[in-house]
Amino acid sequence: MHSEKKVFKYPYSFPLESGQSLPGFELAYTTSGVRAENDDNIVWVCHALTGSANAAEWWDGLVGPNTHFDPERHFVVCANVLGSCYGSTGPLSVDPLTKQPYYHDFPNVTVRDVVNALDLLRQELEIKRIKVCLGGSLGGQQSLEWAIQQPDLFDELILIAANAVHSSWGIAFNESQRMAIEADASWKEKTPEAGLLGMAAARSFALLSYRNYDTYNFTQARDNPDQTDEFRASSYQRYQGDKFMKRFNAFSYWTLSKMMDTHNVGRNQGGIVNALGQVKTKTLVLGIKSDMLFPVVEQQFLARHIPDAEYREIDSLYGHDGFLIEYKQLTQIIRAWQESKGKLEMA
Repeated sequence: MHSEKKVFKYPYSFPLESGQSLPGFELAYTTSGVRAENDDNIVWVCHALTGSANAAEWWDGLVGPNTHFDPERHFVVCANVLGSCYGSTGPLSVDPLTKQPYYHDFPNVTVRDVVNALDLLRQELEIKRIKVCLGGSLGGQQSLEWAIQQPDLFDELILIAANAVHSSWGIAFNESQRMAIEADASWKEKTPEAGLLGMAAARSFALLSYRNYDTYNFTQARDNPDQTDEFRASSYQRYQGDKFMKRFNAFSYWTLSKMMDTHNVGRNQGGIVNALGQVKTKTLVLGIKSDMLFPVVEQQFLARHIPDAEYREIDSLYGHDGFLIEYKQLTQIIRAWQESKGKLEMA
């Protein structure tokens, strides 16, 4: 069953947390499956940093045909976030006021701004209740923020490798990536290709935070003990940077990394603990044992302060990227959690 790609057009001024506004926006989104008459099969997937609206492409072991969130049983919705380059309004979009692309002038967008835009799409689709909302990393940050802003909207909330506030450690990684983009002499230009070489270097930094020491020693080991050059780890970093240049742009990467830095559910909510206490949804929090970017202490904190939340942990070699790779463990944990909740409701 194929995803149906659509575009939601919001024609009115959209205020942002920064005090700026967008003169309208577009969100690319997909739906797959058949929506039940009582809307009890809606699954909303929030994507991570460089994901698209087609969850079955980048989370194909968890969302899509013959997976846990199969469109044969579920009506799956996924929207591309503001600032991205996969169909939603972003830095390469034309500013209707100037008739030119935004480029460097695209306003700062927060996770909360993104959630506000997603909720406008939800209202357009006339969805009053969502069975499951889930996401990993930046997608988990969105899901959590949404559950705080709309505590009666979801039946189940699944947060994977996410946190309540983006750490100084994570912000430092993102700033280092932006410094790499700035070091590219072309970054100052107003062209879609500006900063691409810098972005390739930035992506190589990011990979180090997505994986870890053991990952590289296993997957990128030396070809032989006498080797002095042309290491697999070196070629892998360059390959990933070159690959990323072909599918993304530096303006969106800059914008989305700044967006992640803004994540703090306690901002203007009486603090983090108070904000987490507002979640009414049945919540499953998953951490990844080897995650160095979003360490498990962050997910344990969520589970401790979200009322009646449950915590589970994945054992993975792949660090933070485990949420995109460990489909079998994710499926087993989610299925067992949902079944236990169902039994409690029937008891």
